[in-house]
Parts: sequence; C-alpha cells; structure tokens
Amino acid sequence: MVTKIDGATTCNDKERQVFETEIDMGTVHPAALEPYRVRLFVEDEIVKDAEITVGLNHRGIERIMEGLPVEKANALTEKVCGICSNGHIYNSCRVGEGAIGIDIPERAIALRVLAEEFERLHSHMLYLGHGSEVLCHETFAMRIFYIRESIMELLYMMGGNRVQYGISVLGGVRPRADLNLKEQQRVLDTMDYIDKHVAEFAERFVADPMVMSRITGTGQLSKKQAQDLHVTGPSLRAQGIEYDYRTKMFEYDGVDFDIVTADGGDVKANILVRVGEIFESTKIVRQVINNLPKGPIVNRDWEMVDSPVYKSYIEVPRGVCFHSYGLEDGKVRHSIIRTPSMSNIGAMQEACIGHPLQDAQLAIVSCDPCFTCTDRAIQVIKL
Repeated sequence: MVTKIDGATTCNDKERQVFETEIDMGTVHPAALEPYRVRLFVEDEIVKDAEITVGLNHRGIERIMEGLPVEKANALTEKVCGICSNGHIYNSCRVGEGAIGIDIPERAIALRVLAEEFERLHSHMLYLGHGSEVLCHETFAMRIFYIRESIMELLYMMGGNRVQYGISVLGGVRPRADLNLKEQQRVLDTMDYIDKHVAEFAERFVADPMVMSRITGTGQLSKKQAQDLHVTGPSLRAQGIEYDYRTKMFEYDGVDFDIVTADGGDVKANILVRVGEIFESTKIVRQVINNLPKGPIVNRDWEMVDSPVYKSYIEVPRGVCFHSYGLEDGKVRHSIIRTPSMSNIGAMQEACIGHPLQDAQLAIVSCDPCFTCTDRAIQVIKL
C-alpha cells in the first residue's frame, strides 16, 4: 500500500521524500545537433516542467543585411539555414519583387515551386532519419537517408550545390536552374523511385511494434494548446487542423494537392503527416514537370524604386516563414525574418511534460526544430 502524507510517500511504513531534480540537455547533445539548451525538471524520471533556451548561436544576419544592395542581401538569406536555404532566398526575393513591382515569368514561377518541393522532400526525409536516430533505430535512419540521396542529387543538378543552391534571383531563377528534357525525365524517374521506396520504408516503420509503442501518445498536444501556442506547419496539421499556406500562394494556383492531416497531435501523428506530405510533394513535382511553361526564366526589365517595408509569407517544410524589408536607394532597410521554429518552441516545451525522461528529447524533436534558424531572433522590450 502506497499513500501520500504531507508531500512524502509512505511504503511499507518507510517514508520516502519526493525530490525535484533538474536535468540539463545541451548546448551540445548527441540526439539533437542544434545549439540550444533544455532544462528538464523531473520527479521520479517524469518531466514536470521544461525550459528551452536559444540565442547561443546568434549570427546577426538581419543586421548584416541592413544597408546591403538588395540582390546581395537576398543571397545572404540562404545562410540562415542549411536545410531551408532555398525557402529563405525564395521568400526574400518575393519581398523585393513585391516591393519593386516585378512580374515573374511563368516558367520561373514553376521552377521555383519545383525547387521548393525538392527541398520539402529532402527536409521531411531528413526528419524521418533524424527521428529514427533519436529512437535508436540506426537501420531505419540509414534506409531513409539512402532514399534521400536521390533528391539531393536533383538539388545538385538544379542548383550546383547540395546546400545553398542559389536558385532564385530577383525577377526569376538562375540559368542553371532551368531543366532540359533529359533532366525533366530524370526528375520524373526520381519521383517514381521515391514513391516506391518511401512507401516500403513507411510500411516497415509502422509494422515495428517497438517503434510504434515509443511514438504513440508521446509528445501529445491538444488542438487548443497548438492554436494557443501558434504551432505551424506539419506540427499543426498533426493536430487534425487543415491549414497549409501553400493554398494562399499564387505560385501554387492550379496545382492539385491534398492537405495531409492526422489526429492525436503526438510524435506518431507528426511522422505520419510528413510521410503523407512526401507523396503529395512528388505529385506536385510531376504536375510541374508535365506542365512546365515555355519562355524566359528571369525578368530583368525593371527599375529600382524606394519602397516601405514589404511583407511576404510562404510555406517551407517546417511551416510558415516570414520575411520583410524596405528599400532605400536599392539597399535593404529594416529586415525581419521569422522562421517556423520560432512559433513551435513553446509547443516543444509543453510537448515533453508528463513523459518519462527518455521520451523528452523525442517529444522535442517531433516538431522538427531548427534552432540555428531561430537564433537570429531578438526580443526588444520597451521601458
């Protein structure tokens, strides 16, 4: 018989005091290769509270952009993230184009969508591989990383690099990003390869009882918590909320895809959403290739003008990404960048509460955090 008496537990007539213990994870941790610190407050190995601290790798990119020529500033935004580098330069170019009033050729729009879906594919597969490592399942990790190599080869073909591809420029895309017929066929063949092998991976993953027991119910958030904490991207759709900012982007007009959702809001739901989005991305890529418009890939027929701050939102692999800046004599002023992880950090703190210590890191990485991106953010307090 076990009873609680005045904050202590008695068992077999022996009194045992319950202590709260603080466990620190980071700033370097083998399960999360990001510069951040997590403080976990535990009792009997159950997490009672958590605190995530960022700002350990602040590089000041927004401040460096201040006063740079707009095209050089756009190129700098690729350095924000090595995983979402295309999304950042893409969105930064959208800001400049909206501020100046540049019309983008249809073929360039299609190629930008293609590059962004390539990046979504590689990011989601990286998530699955990293998640498998946190689950201590190296076999699953290596299998999905092997499949991911096929999309990395396409990004290299299109941009000339495996990261920081430099595809978008003000007014369109670089000449290297255009695809000839042979390259277009290679893209279609790769989509078939990804569909086949990711389906096999997913089938084996969900059939593993040990894996499923670890991820089901772990890191669970309610819909209200997700909305109150401003969760975005696949982590929001894992709550069963059907919201994808691509439906609001003019570049995706006429593109047919389903918004993938799952119920539960736990690690399992997060994984299932990303697996489903892989198949939606391959569907989008096929549509773009099969309907690729002819014509120019860049519009250089424009003049620089001054502009107040212009804002742009896009859907990157982790959620909604925000960029804004103004223009003065062709130079960037008042740049602000907000990445999806900034919105998801509060959810990560809540997601690990109530779970055993060994599942805390699994709950945190279920939102696919990128703290290196987030570390450009600063808080200004008015006195």
